[in-house]
Amino acid sequence: MWSFRAWRRRRLLERAALPQAQWQELVASLGLLRGLSAEELRDLQQLVLLFLVEKSVVGVQGLVLSDAMRLRIAVQACLPVLALGLDWYRDVRSVLVYPGGFVARHEYQDEDGVVHVERAALSGEAWEQGPVILSWEDVEAEAPAGVNLVIHEFAHKLDMLNGAANGLPPLHAGMSVQQWAVDFAAAYAGLATEAELGGAMALDAYAAQDPAECFAVLSEAFFAAPDLLQGSYPEVYGQLRLFYRQDPLLRLGG
Repeated sequence: MWSFRAWRRRRLLERAALPQAQWQELVASLGLLRGLSAEELRDLQQLVLLFLVEKSVVGVQGLVLSDAMRLRIAVQACLPVLALGLDWYRDVRSVLVYPGGFVARHEYQDEDGVVHVERAALSGEAWEQGPVILSWEDVEAEAPAGVNLVIHEFAHKLDMLNGAANGLPPLHAGMSVQQWAVDFAAAYAGLATEAELGGAMALDAYAAQDPAECFAVLSEAFFAAPDLLQGSYPEVYGQLRLFYRQDPLLRLGG
């Protein structure tokens, strides 16, 4: 079926291109992209180009973003939807980038009607029907194994396609919601137990915060350290392989 959006995207891809030297340098520098085939890299490049045209990626608090900085954010954001398509980010219209960590202010009303105000220092945030917010300092920094701020926040946006983030994004036909819930609940319980014990953890302890954070943390591990996720929670790795329609462990030779 003809659609104006598809036609417009085809025309854009016919007429525009990313700077190839800059693209090749970025691909070589990001371990996340290792093992992608030439065809997958071509598809990813097209997604990134469309992302940068259709989404506003802007610096705030005086941060001036270069084209290379925007490209670095876009390629990490697009990797999770490489096999899904850019329409999975239809609720993302803008990405706001702070120079470093920022303080977020949130209000909520409890069951007694009392309004509470909380402030928290954050490196990233995703708003339902709103922007993704990132700290450039954290995007650029060398992160611990399995940690990727951009993928984390964009995983929240995928989760929010069903409404408020709860760890259950829209699953594909043939995927079992019940089995997804069983596998993620087991991982969440295991992570919570590990966090309570206080020892070293293979995966980010923030996954034990709540089911939404569990999905986001395990999604970033799926792409950034698939061997750690497979070794710790193979059932969740299998669920994410079905959801993202990718197998990072296989392409990385694991």
